[in-house]
Amino acid sequence: MQCIAILLCLFVAASVVAQPVVTVDELTATVSQSGEGVVIEIGPGTFALTQPLMLKSGMMLKGAGMGKTILTNADAWKAATDTLPDPETNFKKFDRSGYLIHVAEKMDDVTISDMTLTGPQMHGAVFSYFNKGMKIHHLRIADFMYSGIRTYSMSGAQIHDCTFVDAGQRWEKGQPGVKGGITGGGIFCIWTKDSEIWNNRFLRIKTAPNEHYYGIKGRQGKRCHIHHNTIETNFSIEFPFENDEDVEIDHNICHGTISIPKHAGGPVPASGSTFHIHHNLFRDSYSIEFVRNGVEMDHNLFDFDLVEDHGNTISGFGKAAASGPAKFHNNLINNPGRGVIWINEPYNHLEVRNNHIIARTTKTPRGDGLFGFNDKCDFGTFLFTSNLIECIGQPRPLFRNDTSAQCRIENNQLINISDTARYQNPKTGKPVGLEQPLSFRCGVDGEMNVEGWKSSPSQKSETKNP
Repeated sequence: MQCIAILLCLFVAASVVAQPVVTVDELTATVSQSGEGVVIEIGPGTFALTQPLMLKSGMMLKGAGMGKTILTNADAWKAATDTLPDPETNFKKFDRSGYLIHVAEKMDDVTISDMTLTGPQMHGAVFSYFNKGMKIHHLRIADFMYSGIRTYSMSGAQIHDCTFVDAGQRWEKGQPGVKGGITGGGIFCIWTKDSEIWNNRFLRIKTAPNEHYYGIKGRQGKRCHIHHNTIETNFSIEFPFENDEDVEIDHNICHGTISIPKHAGGPVPASGSTFHIHHNLFRDSYSIEFVRNGVEMDHNLFDFDLVEDHGNTISGFGKAAASGPAKFHNNLINNPGRGVIWINEPYNHLEVRNNHIIARTTKTPRGDGLFGFNDKCDFGTFLFTSNLIECIGQPRPLFRNDTSAQCRIENNQLINISDTARYQNPKTGKPVGLEQPLSFRCGVDGEMNVEGWKSSPSQKSETKNP
């Protein structure tokens, strides 16, 4: 009898609605009346919803493909704008009425795939809270007011092979586009663990100020892996404030900033790692917003335009002292603007080694030291070793103040650096610059090939049609 019960459960879990639904009334009725674990296929066409689809545990909502099955809002369904920006961490006060699809509390193992979800009158495409095992893939999510996918307490999730186009905006209470407002994201995930986000493309096509949004925006990530995304938004990835651990960010193309600041740098987990940022291609000179303790940044290509020299590669704007540590090694930095690392607050236990930095004369031109640190840092815990740093054209100092020269500085090859009289730089005989040549593929389907200083489209990539 037990075996029969198990087989019956498996049969029910795999049940499929007999025919693809083809009208909006049929779709809403099927979702409402079907039980858990049902596969609902949606035929081609545009389905203009008048209320959210409420998915149950184990449900699979599968369309006929991006651009073929389109879920949107009916003209009469307009989400209330006076509830934006939403309360970021208070799900009990959250207005859920403005999302096309809902995955309610403890509705686990839901799958949504193969369709287009679009506004423009909705806050977003998918809202979920306290869910496990959600799978979202092969979606085009376009033209929403606040955030494309909005989640609270998500675990074991997989979000991949999606395209986000203008999937969020910046909001001051009831007013889009006001400077200083709270900004949504293509994916806006609060308290996320054991999840993977990969092979997604984030595009920003509109140019008005209110169309600013984040690619991936989070508050606390634990054991998350974000990789092989192409993110063409103002801020590529943001995980500020709450305590993070073992978040790996790699093989992405970032046209904007990765932001990971925490007051006083935050605690270092037992694993020793909060963020590992490696094998990414960065395009904006304001690349990483700091500070955070327990960070490693390595094997990245930072490749910047000489005209767009507005940022330091790594910037920290806080005031509270942070204990570290952080490691920055085996990176290539081409044309840093203001500098390579500038940290306003005192920071300790910083290791900068085996990087190759080429600073050419910028448009401004920038003449400050390549590294700037607070006078109150414990420079006895700083190590600068085996870096190859060269200025082509205008010479620049290595540091922005005399106290920074108290670092342990050794075995660096410094070319056209103007402040070498400040410090000793004894040779150790170890190799200078990268320990191994930089070679990797990044972005959606590995669409960009990085070989040393050069990045070019990969012949093997199968890039998505945005």
